[in-house]
Formats: sequence, C-alpha cells, structure tokens
Amino acid sequence: MPTPTSYPTKDAARQAVWDALQEQRAARFPYPPHGRIPNFAGADSAASRLLDHPPFAEARAIKANPDAPQRPLRLGALERGITVYMPTPRLRGGFYRLDPARIPAEHRKEAASLSRGTRWAEAVPLRALAEPIDLIVTGSVAVTRGGKRCGKGHGYGDLEYAILRGLGHPPIPVVTTAHPLQVVSEFPADPFDLPVSLIATPEEAIEVAEPPPPPDGIDWQALPESALTEMPVLKELKG
Repeated sequence: MPTPTSYPTKDAARQAVWDALQEQRAARFPYPPHGRIPNFAGADSAASRLLDHPPFAEARAIKANPDAPQRPLRLGALERGITVYMPTPRLRGGFYRLDPARIPAEHRKEAASLSRGTRWAEAVPLRALAEPIDLIVTGSVAVTRGGKRCGKGHGYGDLEYAILRGLGHPPIPVVTTAHPLQVVSEFPADPFDLPVSLIATPEEAIEVAEPPPPPDGIDWQALPESALTEMPVLKELKG
C-alpha cells in the first residue's frame, strides 16, 4: 500500500508510516515498528550515505539518538574517532559519552548498541555538554523533503536539542536516516518540533535548503512540573 502524500496530523503521519513499513515488510527488528523509531531495511546503506556526506567530514563530537536504525551511524562515528553523546532513556539519567579513544576497536560495535553500549559509556555532568558539538543525529518516524520531522510523539528529541541551546550552543545541524516510506509530502509542525537539514535514505541524500527554524531553547512554561522530577537534568539546567 503506498504511503499517502500528506496527513492532517503528526499522529496520522506516524500511523501511516508504521503501517506501511509493516505491510511492505520494510521494517526490521525490533518488531513491531509501531510506537518506536522504526528500524528499516537498508539502514546500513542509509548510514553509509550519511557518513560520506560533508557534515561528518569535520565533526569531532556529535549527539546521537540511541535507537536501532541509527546504530550504524554511531558505529561509523566511533570508527572515525568522533565522540558520541547519547541521552539515557527518557532522559532520566542525563547523558552518556562514548569516547572512541577509550574504546578498543574490537568493542566499538558493542559500544554502539543500545543494549550493551552502557558498558563503554561514561555518564557525564550537564556541563560536559557545553563542549562543542558539531552535529546531531536523530531518529525519525516521518520526515518531509522540506525538513519537517516527527518522532514517536514524546518530544525527547526536541527537548534534547533545546537543552543544548539552553547551554549556549548555536543552532546545530540535524541529520537523520530513514526508509523511503518514511519520507512523506506534508504534515503539520509545531514551533517546538526539531527540523532536519539532511535526510539519508538507502537511495539518496536529501539536502534541505531551508528547513523550518529549530527551537531556541526550553519553553519552561509548557513543561509539566513532573518533568523536573522525572528528568533531573532539566532541574539542573533551570537552576
């Protein structure tokens, strides 16, 4: 079933993409694709295409999501000597740092994985994230060629970017890998949504000339009080 061209809501776009990946057998473990950043056939090829693109050429440190389809990107970054910062699940433990200089070459594949990577990950204080970060790798459920992106719907990717802005970082390029079924024509976006400037599929690299503006920082008034308790990194940032 072809993915429709546009959707009235982000939830509609998510559901259509998840359904299409499953129905066309393009999803890969973990199953089902629904409710997660979906792994997909060709994720390795999409990662290779992105790693060969200029944003990675001069990167020394990146922030990357911990999801399965971006594992090849995390591994490729470590193999190139790039430091990788990763959020803990739901940001409850702040952030980890994977330092390629401290990970033996034979263990980098393990370090890049979601389930076993914590063996090599170092928990870092919030101030460590104030160091230069050259690129953000994010996972996506649906994207458009104009740079709109939606994730699972929990807002963690948007919040992680806003944390970096709150630490004084200038706007940082955001890139993603996706299956062609995840590239749709249109869906509505909110001001706090994280846009992407480069999308790599197994078939092409999509450069976004004018992506939507990224969030400037955290909208504290929009956060529930429980967020400061559940995610201590936010309480630390707010002071």
